[in-house]
Amino acid sequence: MRRREFVLGALASGIGYAGALDASFTKQIEAKASEPAAIPYGAAVRVDHLKNNFDYRRAILNHCQIVVGEGGLKWIDLRPDRDQFVFDQPDRLLAFAEENGLQMRGHTLAWYGAMPEWTETIATPKEAQTELVRHIETVVARYKGRIPSWDVVNEAIADTPTGDAPIRESMWQNRLGKGYIELALRTAAFVDPDAQLVINDYNFENPTEQCRTRRQAFLNLVRDLKDRDVPLHAIGLQGHLPGDQEIDREGLSRFVAELHGMGLAILVTELDVIDNNLPASNFDRDEIVASRARDFLGAIGDVCRPEAILTWGITDQYTWVPIWFSRSDGRPNRPLPLDANYRPKALMRVIQEFTRGDR
Repeated sequence: MRRREFVLGALASGIGYAGALDASFTKQIEAKASEPAAIPYGAAVRVDHLKNNFDYRRAILNHCQIVVGEGGLKWIDLRPDRDQFVFDQPDRLLAFAEENGLQMRGHTLAWYGAMPEWTETIATPKEAQTELVRHIETVVARYKGRIPSWDVVNEAIADTPTGDAPIRESMWQNRLGKGYIELALRTAAFVDPDAQLVINDYNFENPTEQCRTRRQAFLNLVRDLKDRDVPLHAIGLQGHLPGDQEIDREGLSRFVAELHGMGLAILVTELDVIDNNLPASNFDRDEIVASRARDFLGAIGDVCRPEAILTWGITDQYTWVPIWFSRSDGRPNRPLPLDANYRPKALMRVIQEFTRGDR
């Protein structure tokens, strides 16, 4: 019995190459990159590198069908002060995408992080509602019909949720309670009724009590939204995978099945593998990274076909991982599909197994 059949049936009743990939395989990947993918692949992009870094630009064009800005649409970039919107970065990324036949995702409209200092002066529920609605109306209207999918709410679930406090503390939560999530979704839907509206979150995939608790809190939130007909179309599973932890394939598959059963599409939005505790050997490390990603994507694919797979960056040269998870041996982190010299690694093979339908 296939694993997918086993998982769905249960619900109804109750390591390759790492760092020395040969040139022929590299050329094969690049030659096939323009072919239509069974599942679109994309990456988070640093816009400033697209103009002058030829290798970076070529990597995006060779491998991606979707782009999303690492920054640019976050409040701290868009809103340097209360009365100013700065659209330079997202405008440039969208122009790049449209010129090259790529799709752009919007990230993000409501998040606890990357908030400009002036938002600390928002003192009342009325003021918070006014600012959130104004922000979403302005941003979504600007890109209506051009950005088809938005991470409307990002990382809403508390790191360690409890029955009394399932939602992460933030300025929005403190001023508006969890109602800010519904407000954000309804506002985005009003401005662009055709846009795909997504709640994006992380840390659901490991066999830990924290992940199990987070999965349950997230399911409770989504059920409540769906029960009240709040517009929500898809779930973004980030997939910042700890390399030293196994994937809870059964738990993750059941979680995805519950979400998909509510009529929600599934997207993988920020995949990478945190390798600070993995072996020093590039070969061994890359094999473990690929294995974790294969198990993660497999647990999702056993239930449904994700609408997209995106990594948070494309090359190890530019990654957020060493900011928080640098290696004690001083070696560079290797969390992404291409190494620092833009050579495909084992992780790229795994991604292509899924996006090309080879699996």
